[in-house]
Amino acid sequence: MNVNRFQLPDQTAFYKGKVRDVYTVAGKWLVMIASDRISAFDVILPRPIPFKGQVLNQIAAYMLRATSNICPNWLLDVPAPNVSVGKKCIPFRIEMVVRGNLTGHAWRTYASGKRQLCGVKLPEGLKENDFFSEPIITPSTKAESGHDEDISKEEIIKKRLATEEEWKVLETNALKLFERGKEIASQRGLILVDTKYEFGKINNIIYLMDEVHTPDSSRYFYADGFTDRQKKGERQKQLSKEFVREWLIENDFMGKEGQVVPEMPDKWVQTISNRYIELYERVIGQPFKPETLSVEEIQRRIESSLMKLK
Repeated sequence: MNVNRFQLPDQTAFYKGKVRDVYTVAGKWLVMIASDRISAFDVILPRPIPFKGQVLNQIAAYMLRATSNICPNWLLDVPAPNVSVGKKCIPFRIEMVVRGNLTGHAWRTYASGKRQLCGVKLPEGLKENDFFSEPIITPSTKAESGHDEDISKEEIIKKRLATEEEWKVLETNALKLFERGKEIASQRGLILVDTKYEFGKINNIIYLMDEVHTPDSSRYFYADGFTDRQKKGERQKQLSKEFVREWLIENDFMGKEGQVVPEMPDKWVQTISNRYIELYERVIGQPFKPETLSVEEIQRRIESSLMKLK
């Protein structure tokens, strides 16, 4: 759903991200609108994906509630299918990327011959998509624009992006969240391969922020047939946004200067939408119920939700 920009009571700031619009209210609440925009290689693609915003928002809400006993999180209410309302945190300018398998960026680094990623040593003899002996954390810096960059724990502390004590909390929470995510995925016949978490602070308390275990922030493999596919050297069947990146690469686009985003045919847009809905149904274990609300109704629901916070 693509919604127009709102003007909310006591609104103090507005930020338009690649795929979400974020409103700050009274300096302490956030209203996050998950749009149907889709990005890859840090570029917003030219066509929206039907119901993508609703899928992401509702998976994130489900996962935030399912992990709320591990650490506090920002979410307070979900007043509309693609809207979340929660606490405004002071964010750490890093993303905690947790990897259970040698896939994606980690595999590309490994295949180039390197055996270290973000200060983490990678063992010899692994194939693409193999499990690590235990999950690893490969943080990245959060860029205001352009590409995020890999960073090590030591660099994070040295650059004062987090203190040593804060890092310990971030590390512990990220690994516990990943373990819970793997448990939930396993119940649905999926493997949570890798994901990212964002954290922030309110009055020196560390909160989990943003979306969690969604197809935009995570990669899932189907568990059924995983081992056989690994033995045969076949590509793993996955539910994530990686298939969008792969399609772009096949069409000579990786977000580099001078490259042009390929045209997205109607059939391809619908395929992406179907894949997002499929992941929702697999992860949540319930049929997806598409909802389309008017801008006026969404505004009314947001205002009603904010009134409860006063």
